[in-house]
Amino acid sequence: MSDKKNQGGLAIGGGVLMGVGVGFLFLHLSPLFFIGPIMIGLGLGLMVEAFIASKKN
Repeated sequence: MSDKKNQGGLAIGGGVLMGVGVGFLFLHLSPLFFIGPIMIGLGLGLMVEAFIASKKN
């Protein structure tokens, strides 16, 4: 797991999983409150992945 290519995917997947976890807390309010944290988690994962890629170069 020390490969730099795998770390980017793990960052994106981890962000989405955190978003799903937070989304389940708000699911009883509205389905949109379930989708929102997933999108935020995806965006944060992509930003972390870009940061990892820039540190590699």
